[in-house]
Amino acid sequence: MLHLLLLFFATFSAAFIATVPPGLLNMNAAKVSVEKGKLNGIIFGLGVATVVILQATVAVYISRFLHKNPEVIDVLLRIALGVFGFFMVYFFIAGRKNKKKAPKIVKVSKKNSFFKGMLLAALNLLTIPYYSGLNIMWNASGWIKFQAWDILVFILAAGSGTFTVLYMYAVYFNKLEHKSNRFSKNSNYIISALMLVLLIITILRIVFR
Repeated sequence: MLHLLLLFFATFSAAFIATVPPGLLNMNAAKVSVEKGKLNGIIFGLGVATVVILQATVAVYISRFLHKNPEVIDVLLRIALGVFGFFMVYFFIAGRKNKKKAPKIVKVSKKNSFFKGMLLAALNLLTIPYYSGLNIMWNASGWIKFQAWDILVFILAAGSGTFTVLYMYAVYFNKLEHKSNRFSKNSNYIISALMLVLLIITILRIVFR
């Protein structure tokens, strides 16, 4: 039971932090909330979270396949090393620049809020490799096993972490808007630090395999 709690907290935190920086999904959640009401913003967030759960599920089974085929693990770890290194540098530079950008906004009708959320979430091609990499790291740490309860906790934590951020943008956007510049800078540094931790874990995994 303890490892399930650790798994939920770690995955929820990773999903939360990855969704925090102002971008396509959270800013559209805020936009829908402002134009169509908070309920529609929340429904939009549920659509996004639904797709994230599906993407996290795919990521788990990709990780399980790789786990059962150890000959490709070394290759995967080296790829993960490059991916985590790239994102560490990317988010650090983004935090240093700290420029306000106008995220792309799409029109969302009240009727289609849920499906628009699903569509925009599906366009994020980095979600599956991100959660696949996390799954491998959590497995190496002993926080996840490829069992039904572990998989369920992992995907629900990924979806709820994402939804929590979108809910905050939909409900509290007026308050967050005034702090978005500092908020964005700090969140980019946090993600960069997270990528550094994952980078170190990956290096240790490669060295001590």
